[in-house]
Amino acid sequence: MAMAETQVRAHEWPAGRYRLLEVVQRGTNRVCWYAEDAATGRPRLVTRVELPAGGTPETGRLTAARVLRASEVMARLCPGRVATVLDAAEEAGALWTVAEWIDGMPLDELLARQGALPYARAARIGLELLDVLEAAHGEGVTHGELSPGQVFVRAEGPVVVTGFGWAGATLVPRVTAPSYASPEQARDQRIGPAADLWALGAILYTMTEGRPPFRDRGGPEATLRGVDRLPLRTPLRAGPLTPAVQGLLRKESGERLPRPLAREALTRVLAEDARDGAPTGPGARLRAAVRRTGRGWGGRTVAAGTALAVVTVSGAVLYATRDLPGTEPSAAVPPPRTSAAPTPTGSSPAAAPTPAPTASATAPAAPGGNVLPNGYRGHTAPEGFTVALPDGWKRLRTARGGDRSYRVTYGPGGSDPRTLSVTYSERLGPDPVAVWRDDVQPGLERLGGFRRIGTVRATRYQGYEAADMEWLSGTGSDRVRTFGRGFLLGGHRGYSLRFTAAAGAWDSADSRSALDTFLRTFRAQDN
Repeated sequence: MAMAETQVRAHEWPAGRYRLLEVVQRGTNRVCWYAEDAATGRPRLVTRVELPAGGTPETGRLTAARVLRASEVMARLCPGRVATVLDAAEEAGALWTVAEWIDGMPLDELLARQGALPYARAARIGLELLDVLEAAHGEGVTHGELSPGQVFVRAEGPVVVTGFGWAGATLVPRVTAPSYASPEQARDQRIGPAADLWALGAILYTMTEGRPPFRDRGGPEATLRGVDRLPLRTPLRAGPLTPAVQGLLRKESGERLPRPLAREALTRVLAEDARDGAPTGPGARLRAAVRRTGRGWGGRTVAAGTALAVVTVSGAVLYATRDLPGTEPSAAVPPPRTSAAPTPTGSSPAAAPTPAPTASATAPAAPGGNVLPNGYRGHTAPEGFTVALPDGWKRLRTARGGDRSYRVTYGPGGSDPRTLSVTYSERLGPDPVAVWRDDVQPGLERLGGFRRIGTVRATRYQGYEAADMEWLSGTGSDRVRTFGRGFLLGGHRGYSLRFTAAAGAWDSADSRSALDTFLRTFRAQDN
């Protein structure tokens, strides 16, 4: 893998293979992109880490090899819980890694969106991290770069950890996130598992307090001096986690809380929380966090996808679903409303509100009281929108952009190409027709077999300015048809829906029913 350029922009192709589409995260000395593997069409997470000057080509090759080796070991020990690195190289003073796309949100972004977490939620994430660290330390692997930016939180399932193998890439104590460096790293001493336990304590502190135990002081050197020399600020919101946090954040590595005692302390917090009646299952934990903060954790999430994924240069994405050809644009649109109020985010994602009084007692109802066809259920997403989905459909992908944007994709999965994607963006122009035509279509034209059907049509949707566009993409048996509707909330903000189905089945009764139901039941969070 040869990374010929250090300064890259969206839509450039590192190694001639990975198309960088969207910056999804920036951190100290680090940039991450949502990318696409041109050879396979699969989404990838490409990370570029700035390395201090002074390294040699041989050092770079050894660093890349260490990253790949650590990833291979950890993927074997913790399948599905560590990002699998597929490619790594050092070029022009930067370390590049290509990993499988992670369907989740970095913990630092989650905290930026909803603030400090309840201590029970923090304890659960801490235990999941401890599982990964325990497996790594048992094989003699130290992470050494652990921070909230390396921890991806998913709606279901345990967290996913990235960054294994970065430690020791250069002679500097810490490549990224110096606020989470251990004191021995700050002193430029040899590190071991105790450095990871310090980072775990710092992450627990940040989750409960809403800020790291040692702040960034404007430069790595100054920050590292603070970590080494300044006393720990006493946690104020950690509750029963306080002793564990303070035990993990002892300056001397030999005095830190060992892994077994840390596990016992975190487990005790969860057990006490469960006795108090708090739900602790994976979905319940996420919904509980959403209820406590009043917002979902997907507010900065954009699209991961396959070869048919649509990403624009500006990130002003309006993907949606449709009025079918031959019908009036407003035929399936609900009456205009003055606010886009979703079902409260505290509702269970699968819960269906009580039907309106005029509805049949046995008819299912969508959020907002819409009566649904047989085989549909109401769904409330943690991101704050509501929509009715066919039975058997599930969340397939969640991804995020460089601002508060996100895209959530639903479908039956497997070989069935049908999907519904819901996108929120805060970088939209004032004309929804121009967004489709000037921002979205150029990206679509790079996909195989793209052909727009008809013109981009202005319309209104739920009282908002909107626009529709329909297109074909793919070839042969993989040919699909998509209808998109995007609408503007004002202030450069907007939502969109995008429904995709096999081209040959587009005019079927099932496709028409799905499109009508999605448009009729979708309710957006206007915030």
